[in-house]
Amino acid sequence: MVKRMIVKIDEKKCTGCGKCVAPCAEGAIKIINRKAKVVSEELCDGMGFCVGICPEGALSVEERYTVEFNREKAEAQPKQKDISIKCFSCGANEATSYLIPLRHNMQSLWVCTRCLPKLIHG
Repeated sequence: MVKRMIVKIDEKKCTGCGKCVAPCAEGAIKIINRKAKVVSEELCDGMGFCVGICPEGALSVEERYTVEFNREKAEAQPKQKDISIKCFSCGANEATSYLIPLRHNMQSLWVCTRCLPKLIHG
């Protein structure tokens, strides 16, 4: 066991919307019985890209003792694509642009790398 950052899901707040699944490039999060679950702690890299997109605030990152992150196992996971994910500004999707989760005007949204500078710099 090692002490490291890992995603924590508050099941009481989770509505099972699934918005956290696609941002988890390592495949650590799945929807099980209508709730998000970390299915394998060795797949969670603790980066927390899933945290910012949760509309209910059910996800957080905490430091605790758990198994080591397994990069090889994570890279072997099938990649999740969600065609409903689009840039809130221009409408670009994952097939055409890199998308980043963000909080903007009290909403959890996605922005593409082309629109991000405009959002930052005005």
